[in-house]
Amino acid sequence: MKIIELDEIQTRYKETLALAKLREGFIAFSSNRVQMPPVQQFSFKNVQGDSCIKSAWVEGTETFCVKISNGFYQNEKRGLPSNDGLNILFSALTGQPEVLLNDHGWLTGMRTALAGRIAAELMAPEKVERIAIFGTGLQAELQLRQLADLTTCNNVILWGRSEDSLKHFRQRLSDLSLDIRVTLNQEEAARQSSIIVTATASTVPLIRKDWISKGTHITAVGADAPGKNELESSLVASADLILVDSIKQCSRYGELSQLSDGMRNGKKIIEMGSLLAEPALYSRDPMDITIADLTGLGVQDAQISASILGR
Repeated sequence: MKIIELDEIQTRYKETLALAKLREGFIAFSSNRVQMPPVQQFSFKNVQGDSCIKSAWVEGTETFCVKISNGFYQNEKRGLPSNDGLNILFSALTGQPEVLLNDHGWLTGMRTALAGRIAAELMAPEKVERIAIFGTGLQAELQLRQLADLTTCNNVILWGRSEDSLKHFRQRLSDLSLDIRVTLNQEEAARQSSIIVTATASTVPLIRKDWISKGTHITAVGADAPGKNELESSLVASADLILVDSIKQCSRYGELSQLSDGMRNGKKIIEMGSLLAEPALYSRDPMDITIADLTGLGVQDAQISASILGR
């Protein structure tokens, strides 16, 4: 089995190809052309840690993928990164392990950020007055970098839990030509923002319905396991459209899971792959409030891994 380390993975990475592969993967998933077993999850509450194992095979492709992603949120005190992991590709013909991508969680971070970019391409309001980012970790940074590349908006507000974390986050963004403000006040960050991204490990709602203006788009990526939650349930219930990576998975956890079956009836809920395949399924009204609920799919790991190998 070939082992490819992070530096080579980053050298091989081509964003245009990765985006194309991810779009293909979402469409294949929503077209029932992906085998994707249930997610395995471990929770280590005593150390604020979790581990997630996802796998997928896109029918007709050469390999299937198994990904392990770990988030241990007290690691900073130990001088270790909070996130780690790896992807393994197996032959879909012989079952033999072919490639281990020792990416230390970098590919998981990138495929999540690219999914956020695709959601913004589909859902963002025509005019973006301000971008709000909730969270100060790597995913928050990657999501903002994608939006900075996608939009012309340079008005950004960052929310974090401490002044120290916000200071370090802002320093990491010094190469971007953005007008950045920071705040410890959630309401201040949410109000009057056209695009909001939540990228935290929160287990309690961070954003209330009353703070959100008409025409706002929210991408929520933090609630990727049971018990996590970033948006108030009444906010989710009030959305004009909820864009999900998987209706089934988001119904089990993620922001959509807060709504009962009865509350979901009559709501416009569309999978990203379905909207990519058929854009006419939804046309954004300037006053619509939209939410992208992204819990992360194994097919994303399979597709971004294939892009590294040029497949």
